[in-house]
Amino acid sequence: MNRVLSLLLALFLPFAAQAQEDTRKPVTILISIDGFRADYLDRGITPHLSRLAAEGAHGKLRPSFPTKTFPNHYAMVTGKRPDTNGIVGNNMIDPRRPDVTFSLGDPKQSLDPFWWDEAEPAWITADKAGVRSATMFWPGSEVAIHEKRPPDWLRYDRHVGYAQRVNTILDWMRRPSDIRPAFVTLYFEAVDDAGHRFGPDSAEVNAAITEVDKRIGDLTAGLAAIGQPARLLVVADHGMRAIDESRVIQLADLVDLPSIIAVETGPYAAVEPAAGTDNRVYDALLKPHDHMNCNRREELPERLHYGRNPRVAAIICIAEPGWSIIAGTPSWPVKGGAHGYDNQDPQMLALFVASGTGLKGDVGTIDNIEVYPLLMLLLGVAPLPGDATGELAKRLP
Repeated sequence: MNRVLSLLLALFLPFAAQAQEDTRKPVTILISIDGFRADYLDRGITPHLSRLAAEGAHGKLRPSFPTKTFPNHYAMVTGKRPDTNGIVGNNMIDPRRPDVTFSLGDPKQSLDPFWWDEAEPAWITADKAGVRSATMFWPGSEVAIHEKRPPDWLRYDRHVGYAQRVNTILDWMRRPSDIRPAFVTLYFEAVDDAGHRFGPDSAEVNAAITEVDKRIGDLTAGLAAIGQPARLLVVADHGMRAIDESRVIQLADLVDLPSIIAVETGPYAAVEPAAGTDNRVYDALLKPHDHMNCNRREELPERLHYGRNPRVAAIICIAEPGWSIIAGTPSWPVKGGAHGYDNQDPQMLALFVASGTGLKGDVGTIDNIEVYPLLMLLLGVAPLPGDATGELAKRLP
């Protein structure tokens, strides 16, 4: 009898294990295509994204100001605008560290938790709630924010190919259920890179869009092949606008450059008067100028929700769309494309596509901080208080 029972168990257990695998829980994957302007989806070169949009939901994300990469990626995973989440620019200074500058090109600063600890990203909150996370790149995900990182994370390396990024996620999904991530981020930078170098209407941007779309197709096909249900949120941090050297505002024509610290230049300028300059910088910049408006940070339009964080520079100048603010000889070529303009500029609007979430149809234009409550609802984790209203999450059936 015992031998018969043992044989039956030997036959039954593999089928039971298979049945358990067949009831895989959905994974939620947040995908960023950096610089994917909302209307790129209308170019007819994205069969995979367009299918996801048609079967699920699509819309336009209004980025937070400034319409830059780090502030908006952090806004989407915290539900807090840059003024609240602490990442107020791709470049910034803090009064507590007056001799250093946060910048993308300085890993000593950009990977320092000091800059990131004013907010808590979704992967940390999810992990605390027992929802395992994994990040295949995302600004901030390699930083020990509040002394924690996701269980699975990688140091950002632009040389890691897109096929490898997708295959890494598929490998994570092949793990046993107890160590399989339930929340994953994925990041692609090619569309933004091409937009900066060649402009948003270039053949190179179209090629980058096509490449990323193919990789998303590989991801969805790979998930289907292993029977892994997925809820996809495909987003972008900002759009892109064409610029050229004929549309330049030179700060050196308005003020002595040694009297300012130009923390950020381009579509907007973050300017800090140097010590001992009394009111000369304010007098020079705060009067009317062609093609840009300058304000003290505390007097910026309320709709920007920007200027209360002490990391915001004393004077913020915003260029007219298509114009660039420079200080002396710029370190970047004034050609191709740029972002950082007023977030009401239609060309700053970013992609939003949701698949498998329950959202359907055109959701219109929404603030990108609304991605966070939706994401947390999909994860079954209570969102932390922030600036979002839950407008998008409330549309789930």
